[in-house]
Amino acid sequence: MMSLDDIRSNRDLVNSIDWEMTPEEAVRLYLEWGNNWAGGNYVIRSKEDETHYFVVNTWKESPVIYLIRRNSEDAEELAKIDMPSDLERQFTKANGSIKGVCSIEGEVKNWLQEQLDFT
Repeated sequence: MMSLDDIRSNRDLVNSIDWEMTPEEAVRLYLEWGNNWAGGNYVIRSKEDETHYFVVNTWKESPVIYLIRRNSEDAEELAKIDMPSDLERQFTKANGSIKGVCSIEGEVKNWLQEQLDFT
């Protein structure tokens, strides 16, 4: 599995990250791609189409960030990133202890973009 440094050093990967993709939208686009209205920003045309995006997984005791590569056949976890303790506290305070997988936003998104020198 990749580290934050591995991602940072792969500029093509960093530039391919869809910072607005949510887990729900990825499922809608890639698993239900034959049944979707094509008036949105994304249109999936074939099994070769893919996206890279981050999620926060809160199923374990501490929230963890994953970089996901998704296409219509598979979702692969490319990287697992632990949050710094102060960011983890902010995230937990804002989101409570609800278990699940959620999109990145706010401070988590800002922190990742800073770490990856994404501007």
